[in-house]
Amino acid sequence: MIVDTIFAMSSAQGKAGVSVLRVSGPHAFDACRALCGDVPPRRVASLRVLADSTGELLDQALVLTFAKGASFTGEKSVEFQVHGSIAVVTAVLNELAKLPDFRMADPGEFTRRALENGCLDIAQIEGLADLIDAETEMQRKQALRVLSGDLGARAEGWRRDLIRAAALIEATIDFADEDIPVDVSPEVTALVSAVIQDLDREIAGVVVAERIRTGFEVAILGSPNVGKSTLLNALAGRDAAITSDVAGTTRDVIEVRMDIKGLPVTLLDTAGLRDTEDRVEAIGVERAKIRAMSADLRVILVAPDEDLPMEPQADDIVLLAKSDIYTGDYPGISGKTGAGIDQLVNRIADVLSKRASQTGVAIRLRHRDAMLRGVKYLRAAVELSRDPDTADLAAEELHSAVRALDSLVGRVDIDSVLDEIFASFCLGK
Repeated sequence: MIVDTIFAMSSAQGKAGVSVLRVSGPHAFDACRALCGDVPPRRVASLRVLADSTGELLDQALVLTFAKGASFTGEKSVEFQVHGSIAVVTAVLNELAKLPDFRMADPGEFTRRALENGCLDIAQIEGLADLIDAETEMQRKQALRVLSGDLGARAEGWRRDLIRAAALIEATIDFADEDIPVDVSPEVTALVSAVIQDLDREIAGVVVAERIRTGFEVAILGSPNVGKSTLLNALAGRDAAITSDVAGTTRDVIEVRMDIKGLPVTLLDTAGLRDTEDRVEAIGVERAKIRAMSADLRVILVAPDEDLPMEPQADDIVLLAKSDIYTGDYPGISGKTGAGIDQLVNRIADVLSKRASQTGVAIRLRHRDAMLRGVKYLRAAVELSRDPDTADLAAEELHSAVRALDSLVGRVDIDSVLDEIFASFCLGK
């Protein structure tokens, strides 16, 4: 089957100092011959003059060529690093479009070819997508860990152990009428139990890993006029919320996204918690309670001699509001003067960093679902393997667990997952 040679701009759209145009496919080197007259040495940046089919100068560019099996896609590839004007990029793309069997790449098509050619697995592609979207240091590190293939390596280890366990059980079935010199059940139990322990550990860390991808939520709570909006503005460094002496000014949840020491955090300013006859304000109070309970952490502001508006949960931070005018039993903070702001930021970072340290190599809810299915099959296999009469069922449960874990890296057909992943990729990636 003839595969088209595809091309696209792989750097950001718009004017830039340099733009990168990527070409991949069986005829990729024809692009070099057509635009610069020869094929530069492999994987060495070479300065070339680019010209169109009539010999008219297009640009001067650095040209890199990659042999089949040595490129991002696994195909013959070329990268043209041209001057980043819109006119230059358009002119070069137009020339590429004139070449036989060349066409513009679809969004994510380079990465999809990398998957099809075995250069990346699905988990690595998810890591690549996360790396492109990374806004904070923690997101970058997490994405790189997955892109490096850590999850695929772990999945391969689990697969190997489970296939070994299944083979041992199947050996007892095949030779049921003969004396088997060694009881295989201890090794089977040890192999399966070790995988279950690994999976349980990974499953526990996925929710936090998902928060690193999408952002932790920290809710600021307290009674009306206690200084929640002023504190939010101080943390954000801008007037994100309206502040007023009028109680009940904030009625809906106001969100501000921040980078707190490398962690993605969304701060939530909520309606003041109190009993009210105002129907609209009452809706805001109810929303505040619901959103606060689903947040990862709560900062509860209290005034002197005031009861806590809600019972703190583990790691929640209780502070005395408006410490520039009040004193009390709790550590103080003032959004107006900035007193206690640094300490609050450090406390939030410490709590969330401790949770972030619990993550493993599985980072998406899809991974969690696959591992939960695997654990279910494995626990059933352990029970069934204890009875020689159900050994065949135990082996089948182990094979089901292998198939569930294979979906982590794409060894089974999961086109719907692929469509969802590649929908997030831009043209040129």
